[in-house]
Order: sequence, then C-alpha cells, then structure tokens
Amino acid sequence: MKSEIFKQRFTVPASAIDGLNHVNNVTYLQWCLDAAKAHWISKTTEAQREQYVWVVLNHFISYKNPSFLGEELETQTWIDNYEGVKSERHYKIIRPSDGKIIVEATTLWCFLDAKTFRPTKITEEISNLFI
Repeated sequence: MKSEIFKQRFTVPASAIDGLNHVNNVTYLQWCLDAAKAHWISKTTEAQREQYVWVVLNHFISYKNPSFLGEELETQTWIDNYEGVKSERHYKIIRPSDGKIIVEATTLWCFLDAKTFRPTKITEEISNLFI
C-alpha cells in the first residue's frame, strides 16, 4: 500500500546548526514533520483540511550521517500503510551530492475529526489521495 514519494529540497540554514557545528538532531524531526504537512497540503483541499487533522502517536528516528551548513538536502516522505484511525508515514533525508542517507524515520499518526478532536476512521476519499 505504499504511496508515491513526496520530495522537497532545501539548503541547511545557520539556524539548524548546533554547538557541534552540524545539524541539530531535533531539527531533523521538524523537517520530517514539515514534509508530512506539505504532503498533506499538496493532496487535500482546504475543506478536507478543515474537516480532519492528524496527531502524532510516536516517532522513531535513526541518525545515519551528519549534515552541515549550506548543504543541499532532500526530504522524502511516503505513507506505507494505514488501518482504522492510524497511518504509518516514513521519511528519508538524503544528501543528493553524494547520495548518503542522513536520517531515516517513521511516525505513527492518528486521524482526528477537526471539530471534536476524536479519532475517526481514515476515509476511502482520504486514503485514495495517498495510496
């Protein structure tokens, strides 16, 4: 049930650099969440986004290589599967210049009704946009 891969490229800004002169680990998580949001926005209508929201149940992140100020990186994200109210999203952050994987991550998301904030089953309409 894997979805197409959504990709975004960007340059590492100074604000991402920590005391060890490489990208701070927490920043990678934010970039993953930003990619998930951009993917959601790219596939859904404003009405759908007003009707449904997602919350995180857990994250798993594996740091493979460091990255540094000014490097171009690419965030890749896709949905691997979903069942009921839960969806598993995967991420890779790679450095295109050498093909190295910087980060691999997985997030388990829960689908909510935006008005009640109660879990709601992922609809066929929504799943068809991604899978």
